[in-house]
Amino acid sequence: MLIPSYNPGLRACETVAAARACWAPVWVVVDGSTDGSAELLQEMAANDPFLRIIVLPENQGKGAAVLAGASAAAARGYTHVLTLDADGQHPAHLIAEFMCASQAQPAAMVLGKPVFAADAPRLRVNGRKVSNWWANLETLWSGIGDSLYGFRVYPVAPLLRVMRSGRWMRRFDFDPEAVVRLAWAGVPPLNLPAPVRYFAAAEGGVSHFNYLRDNTLLTWMHTRLFLGFLLRLPRLVWQRLRGKSQ
Repeated sequence: MLIPSYNPGLRACETVAAARACWAPVWVVVDGSTDGSAELLQEMAANDPFLRIIVLPENQGKGAAVLAGASAAAARGYTHVLTLDADGQHPAHLIAEFMCASQAQPAAMVLGKPVFAADAPRLRVNGRKVSNWWANLETLWSGIGDSLYGFRVYPVAPLLRVMRSGRWMRRFDFDPEAVVRLAWAGVPPLNLPAPVRYFAAAEGGVSHFNYLRDNTLLTWMHTRLFLGFLLRLPRLVWQRLRGKSQ
């Protein structure tokens, strides 16, 4: 499994320990962190042969970190990667369940569909509905349960193909653009419920979400994807009709 990590603070060690308790191997891609977490994680890896730390020299974005990790995984012969955020929001106890689902349907991307607690920030919960609506339109309602939740299993080969075909999908736009482009490539989604937890700052919670910057990035991303959707619309309609006839 693969954990992209950028300045998560002490949550990184807790997240990695929880992941290692459920799965092996675990790889962490430190995306130019400056908070000392890289050194802490390397200390953990020194005593754990199933934990590998890949350190990028400067921050390049979540998508770039996943690309680096997935490329390294492919070079080692791995066919699938489960991605888990380093900030502790994702349910490590469901790693095995998601991996089993992927093993049962290896051609699919296994997408976490978030289950929010009552104290989840309303702005985050409601704001993602816009991105989800666009992602489903752009894939002609192929069944994407949630476009933004990063707890998911990817088939490595098609993921690398779509990422290497363009220069986008390197930052916050990675998660939604990945599912749309993989759906265009014929990778079916499999949705599984998964709780998400937002930690307050007093609990060590860290968020790098910038409302203006990241929503501008998502707007530009969906503009690109909608134009791509229009170009692919005849093929998508044909695929949908063929699927219904089978």
